[in-house]
Amino acid sequence: MQLTAHTDYALRVLIYLTINTEKLVTITELAEFFGVSRNHLVKVVHKLGIKGFVQTVRGKGGGIRLSRPAREISVGNVVREVEGRFQMAECFNPKKQGHCALQTNCGLIGLLGGALEQFLQTLDKAVLSDLVPGPVPGGLDAVPPKQG
Repeated sequence: MQLTAHTDYALRVLIYLTINTEKLVTITELAEFFGVSRNHLVKVVHKLGIKGFVQTVRGKGGGIRLSRPAREISVGNVVREVEGRFQMAECFNPKKQGHCALQTNCGLIGLLGGALEQFLQTLDKAVLSDLVPGPVPGGLDAVPPKQG
């Protein structure tokens, strides 16, 4: 199972905002910190806004912040909302159902579906504030970004 880069960066943005609650954060700041395209982060932040995870403030001095306390934002909910459909195998794609010669005699959908549900249940037990080990002296800038 691998999350898309979009979901990966959505989680990273939310963690960054969890650590930097004292200020509005700009997309340019996020792009520079993570070393990724500003355009990519615009899409990520837009989706996070639509899904209600972040609040955006437009204009001079604007930026983004969490829409509610980090302890109220479920990691599982973020992953479900941002990732959308999970297609662990071709048979999970509704457009491809019925195209597999094994479909009537295969337990793969049930097995992978159960594994996916357990994965999401594990993520449901965590909230954003669980992903931050504690107060970071000097803010997030004191911690080098992790690659991968």
